Amino acid sequence: MKTYEEYSLLVLEELRQVSDCIREEEITMLLQKIHDAERIFLLGVGREGLSTRAFTMRLMHLGKQAYWIWDDTTPGIWPGDLLICTSGSGEIGHEIYICQRAKEQGADIALITAAEKGTIQDMADLIVRVPAEAYRAEGEMVPTRQLMGNLFEQALFLFFDIVSMMYKDAYGITDEEMEKRHRNVE
Repeated sequence: MKTYEEYSLLVLEELRQVSDCIREEEITMLLQKIHDAERIFLLGVGREGLSTRAFTMRLMHLGKQAYWIWDDTTPGIWPGDLLICTSGSGEIGHEIYICQRAKEQGADIALITAAEKGTIQDMADLIVRVPAEAYRAEGEMVPTRQLMGNLFEQALFLFFDIVSMMYKDAYGITDEEMEKRHRNVE
């Protein structure tokens, strides 16, 4: 059995490799789509969904109207809206269905994925690859020695935190503005 330190170094090295492969121009396009969208809807499942839901909260703190697709209070999606979908493979059945419905309503779709090809990739307006080995994902990716889809899920969480920092800087949002939007009934 490896020590905690040995596993830590392994995980951090894999994450560094993934980060090195993410294309800056794709992030720039994502930042622009987020800025231009009237409202943003976010979709993900499992542990990928947990990372995506955290980003939904951060977008709200950044001043965007952001909705987690699975909430009962989520409104309808329309032209001018953006659906950000996370899917390691681009082949999750109910995500495909939701992306199809969003497209039919005129929304743009940004897909954050590990895979080079897939059903959701074919309908997305923007694809940002976070090329970490993921369950059923096809294409060239950073391999992992971690459990199941851990690397993609971890990379996704860090990716969204870094994108949030970039958005904050790009649009001059202050810490004070973000803190005013934080839930104050805790």
